[in-house]
Amino acid sequence: MWTSMPFDLLSNIFSFLSPDSLALAKSTCRHWRACANEYPLSKTPSSSLKHHLPWFVALPTRYPDLFCYVLNPTSFKWHILPLKFLPFHIRPIAPIDGLMLFRPTSPTVLQLGVCNPFTRQFRRLPMTNIARTSPAVGFVVLGSRQCTLREFRVYVAGGMSEAPSGGATYEPTLEMYDSSNGTWKIVESMPTEFAIRLTVWTTNESVYSNGVLYWITSARAYCIMALEIESNRWQELSVPMADRLEFATLVQRNGSLTLVGGTGLSGASVWELNEGNIWCLIEEVPVELGLKLTNWGCTKCVGGEGVICLYSNVGSGMVVWRENGDSGKWEWFWVEGACSVKGKQVQNLSVKGVLVHPSLALSYIDCFWQ
Repeated sequence: MWTSMPFDLLSNIFSFLSPDSLALAKSTCRHWRACANEYPLSKTPSSSLKHHLPWFVALPTRYPDLFCYVLNPTSFKWHILPLKFLPFHIRPIAPIDGLMLFRPTSPTVLQLGVCNPFTRQFRRLPMTNIARTSPAVGFVVLGSRQCTLREFRVYVAGGMSEAPSGGATYEPTLEMYDSSNGTWKIVESMPTEFAIRLTVWTTNESVYSNGVLYWITSARAYCIMALEIESNRWQELSVPMADRLEFATLVQRNGSLTLVGGTGLSGASVWELNEGNIWCLIEEVPVELGLKLTNWGCTKCVGGEGVICLYSNVGSGMVVWRENGDSGKWEWFWVEGACSVKGKQVQNLSVKGVLVHPSLALSYIDCFWQ
């Protein structure tokens, strides 16, 4: 019965399996393997993701080999995935359901791409209309988790481009990539002041909330650049304790823009942006967990649906603030770092993390280019 079950029924059952359990199920027989590879996520990619927590994917920021570390959020086991299918070292920008949007780490002309580190596949996005180096990149997913296939848009602002008289100049334009038609278009010009600040001071990824894209500067005193997409209006927002924070990161929590920042003396705090662009302190990192993050200046933060992670190096451990699926309350806890994987010692490398819902369907990545 199981070996002849229709794909649509079998795929619905598979959608409730965690990625590691699905990997085991794929090895059962050819029928199951074909179903897992081709059917479930290519037809209903978002349906299976809502049942599971995202995995923490950590890419070394400076290392000659191409690989990444991944953390199972249920068993808290670390794994290593080779990334030799990629043509260059990458920096993650944002997850797209089961995929990851990335840019090269080298300061060359911007070339964006999408990859699936679990199936070892990648696709390049078309080049922007204007060749740019070091622009700010924004990302927006359209539709809800109930959509069968969510479209996305990528915004590129500022950066350096070739000047008409030779040399380089700051590029005061905004471009948008639309996955529904696979093309870039120049949306509008932008204030030169924002183009310069986004190019020089904004190396962090964007956060989208309630129709606005936000970027935070990369050093003290922190400030935020915001783009209201519908009106194409730019504005600057303040940051609480802007001149005292040793690290500051923007994430989205329950649909709201959230700021996580910390100092060496008072630990780390979490603020939420309310109406009128007023920051409200909503939580503080427990002192006993904050003490385990020994260097606040090297602390990074990444957030996703129902979870926020504070980390530095892959072997140093993480402070996690996660929503309890049963009670709905958010709880703090500590996750040990990847000191060893399968009995082999792991170097304590600096990493850049992103939260991804793993997809094991080989056909999923092609859905965006059909």
